[in-house]
Amino acid sequence: MSLPPSPELEPLLTRIAEALERLAPPTPPAPDFSSADAFLWNAARGALQPVLRVNRIPLALLVGIDHVRDILVENTRRFAKGFPANNVLLWGARGMGKSSLVKSAHGAMTAEGLPLKLVEIHREDINSLPALMNSLRHAPHRFILYCDDLSFDSGETSYKALKAVLDGGIEGRPENVLFYATSNRRHLLPRDMIENERATAINPGEAVEEKVSLSDRFGLWLGVHKCSQDDYLGMIDAYAAHFGLEMDRERLHWEALEWSTTRGSRAGRVAFQFIQDLAGRMGRAREVA
Repeated sequence: MSLPPSPELEPLLTRIAEALERLAPPTPPAPDFSSADAFLWNAARGALQPVLRVNRIPLALLVGIDHVRDILVENTRRFAKGFPANNVLLWGARGMGKSSLVKSAHGAMTAEGLPLKLVEIHREDINSLPALMNSLRHAPHRFILYCDDLSFDSGETSYKALKAVLDGGIEGRPENVLFYATSNRRHLLPRDMIENERATAINPGEAVEEKVSLSDRFGLWLGVHKCSQDDYLGMIDAYAAHFGLEMDRERLHWEALEWSTTRGSRAGRVAFQFIQDLAGRMGRAREVA
């Protein structure tokens, strides 16, 4: 049977208790989902930060990737309307609009009046994904969780948290949440990581299957590949028309091709960078980013 503290110790114990309460992190406030259509997950605080202006371009300007765009938009629309839809892995060439597709597809849904929220989670916070999903499970909204440039390096184990959350575990993925990821890798894990598992495992086939099956958790694999010259020039024409940059078409194409040659790439990002440079040279004060 414990004895009560002596009277002279009570003030000291009270001060210690108060100091510990001040050191404890405050409970994060409940997110106000009506404050914005997009949020950024702050894993350190366990809180969602509203994003009042999403950095995106109109969906119609994403030319040259029409087939992938249409599939992603249709999957997103079905989900926003409350119907079954798939997690999506957008993989392929750099600068071809993978992340722009996700943000623009969400923008298209909000423009249609569909109550869909976009939540971005950083690559280094993937381990906190279960906590984020649990915080959204009972929310009265539907959410696209989005991670840009997702991949895992040798020795990392956080991929297991992603694998379990996508459709594993006892609770499974919340019905009001989908996960979209972009990556330059189709299988998210480097080849040497898979080969190392093959060499050291008791059952090499099962070890490799464990690694590759992460991508299988995504119902849709949408590949975005390098564009042709015609597609690149189509992007240039679309951007120039949208931003009202008037120039002789032949000269516009010549300058755009020269720009892509100096960068060693033809891609949507390169096309947009050229348009920004052109707008600056033409003295256009309007914002194009």
